[in-house]
Amino acid sequence: MTRTIAQIETDAGTDELRRDDYFPTLIYSSMLNDRASLNEEILTAIYAEREKDTTGIERSNIRALGGWHSHNNLHKEQAFSNLTKRVNKILTGVSSNLGYDTASYLTISTMWSITNPPGSSNRAHVHPGALWSGVYYVQAPEGAGNISFTDPRTEQIMNAASYLPNKKRKTECWSKVNVKPVAGKLLFFPSWLYHSVAPNLAQGEGNEAERIIISFNISQRKRQKKK
Repeated sequence: MTRTIAQIETDAGTDELRRDDYFPTLIYSSMLNDRASLNEEILTAIYAEREKDTTGIERSNIRALGGWHSHNNLHKEQAFSNLTKRVNKILTGVSSNLGYDTASYLTISTMWSITNPPGSSNRAHVHPGALWSGVYYVQAPEGAGNISFTDPRTEQIMNAASYLPNKKRKTECWSKVNVKPVAGKLLFFPSWLYHSVAPNLAQGEGNEAERIIISFNISQRKRQKKK
């Protein structure tokens, strides 16, 4: 969308300065209205998974610091079906907003849980093989660690601009975006967008101090034609 941002006075008269915003990086979010009861249900299912596999797998999480990562097919398990259906339902809004082909639909292709006790974090990474990715915060005590999205443009490794000191930059000029985790919040972001998670600095001991999430990858699939 083109918009006028300034009228510049010159010796020859007034010149109009206009701006077009192209190639935006989009992040969608939603606060689920029944998050309290849903999170209680999901926590029970996550703890059951962790009891079956106490070691877990190591990917973006740092297992040596206590992070636990489940297998990647939680969306196929009945215990997580309510969340899976809910996410897929909300994804219809993303498809509609972006004007995706109605002959296709967005759906979860892989889903897993990560638990981060105090001191643990997640390395910067992307999610190959998917169109969108997402995270749902099941438990996020104060200080649990922000998720950080890094500017993917090559500008940051070429010649970064200088900005006015002690003045907040416009959001389109940020090189990193930090989002505070809140229990019940759902985020969708492009799978190619680098993201990391700061160390969990929550106070306390035991399960209540853990940052607990459900993450997922999202693919676009063709609808089957009715016979």
